[in-house]
Amino acid sequence: MVSLPFNFTHTVTERFLRYVVIDTQSDPASPTCPSTAKQKDLGRVLAAELQAMGIRDAHLDEHGYIYATIPANTDKHVPVICFCSHMDTSPDCTGKDVKPQIVRNYRGGDIVLPADPTQIIRSAEHPALANQIGNDIITSDGTTLLGADNKAGLAEIMDAAQFLMDNPEIKHGAIKILFTPDEEIGRGVDKADLKKLGADFAYTIDGETVGNIEDETFSADSATITIEGVSTHPGFAKGKMEHAIKIAAAIVDRLPKDTCSPETTEGKQGFLHPIGISGALEKVTLSFIVRDFTDEGLKEKEALLESIVKQVMQGFPRSTWRLEIKPQYRNMKQVIDRHPEIIDNAMEAIRRTGLTPVKTSIRGGTDGSRLSFMGLPCPNIFAGEHSFHSRLEWVSRQDMEKAMQTIVHLAMIWEERA
Repeated sequence: MVSLPFNFTHTVTERFLRYVVIDTQSDPASPTCPSTAKQKDLGRVLAAELQAMGIRDAHLDEHGYIYATIPANTDKHVPVICFCSHMDTSPDCTGKDVKPQIVRNYRGGDIVLPADPTQIIRSAEHPALANQIGNDIITSDGTTLLGADNKAGLAEIMDAAQFLMDNPEIKHGAIKILFTPDEEIGRGVDKADLKKLGADFAYTIDGETVGNIEDETFSADSATITIEGVSTHPGFAKGKMEHAIKIAAAIVDRLPKDTCSPETTEGKQGFLHPIGISGALEKVTLSFIVRDFTDEGLKEKEALLESIVKQVMQGFPRSTWRLEIKPQYRNMKQVIDRHPEIIDNAMEAIRRTGLTPVKTSIRGGTDGSRLSFMGLPCPNIFAGEHSFHSRLEWVSRQDMEKAMQTIVHLAMIWEERA
């Protein structure tokens, strides 16, 4: 094990507390990039802080992306690595007027959030708290989400950048920083300029449990069913009307009850998940997301959905339907497995922080999923965030510090092994 010849100094918690009070919630209904202008409020803060560190090319572009380079300080030819996090918070829960709280020296048990005592982080429902005894737990006041997803990642990357800039004796290759908008609404890399970024490999810092590295995500499609029913006056509808809303309801009712849904699956099991229904008697649109770890699993679920629709439509011979499947992202493992050094180096970096690395899968997607298929292989490293997208979100100071240390060690390892 290679140890650093000095002690880490951390500013990650102070940075995190500054960032979470800036509202950066994204908006899936907005056609702009970024989807909300307020994401640039945080972007301007981050760009200014990077510039103040001496990172001269740090800038916020018109689409809300931040690009920055920590220059190489070694004569070796080292692959260019990038650290990436997203600035937006989830539309699922308000991120306005976040008031972070710190539970210092957590001694176990439930955490009651002060502004809404009905919001309780229960130790029985959050087993990860058992590993936090003696740590400082940061939460919201219970009226908003916290924003650890992904402002913990931002703060960790920023703290690591400051540390590398302040300690030039740490040898490393060129390190790129990419902060993205709109990850929570699936558009995080829509306008990312990978040519300008100029990285060979990347890591998103956006994972949960300390020590985890995720090299696998769901593969994802969307499915839209459009039903055209038969409308007529309800007073004279017998034998004539075919109600599109009732057709849609019959389709949803025939979905599997005990399998194939988010509420009945875990681990490597995929699902078929209705997320929206809109329309009226004559025309209805049903929206689904389809998730599986394999492309074959996706196809099976899409075939199941089509067969359900066909069965239901047999009872409505004068109505019509259309099923449209759109790819969203694919399992990044297909790309990352071709570059084993990306995971090997990350696992060694985690070991050097004193942790046991755990390779695992994400029941979801990240910017890294799409970046990998855009030519930038990109697994996901822990940021310490828990219970994201909810008012019960929390992160510990110590876990954020371990993530920051992992980033620094990772920069060193790529240079050592070049």
